[in-house]
Amino acid sequence: MNIFYRPQYQSVATQFIDELKAKDPELEAKQRQGRELLWDKPVDREAWAEYRAAQVSQKPYVYQTESDE
Repeated sequence: MNIFYRPQYQSVATQFIDELKAKDPELEAKQRQGRELLWDKPVDREAWAEYRAAQVSQKPYVYQTESDE
């Protein structure tokens, strides 16, 4: 017997997720499909470069009124 042996601990959350995956084997595929729908979009680098170039820098104190003194 190994004196350093410890049984593998699993939290309640991990056990719950494992049970969900066992009940619905297609769960991960559904999650990936939802992620692709909302987040995994092609990035138009040229449009991003134009957007960044068109930004106007913010003044140090935005509430300062401009006076013509």
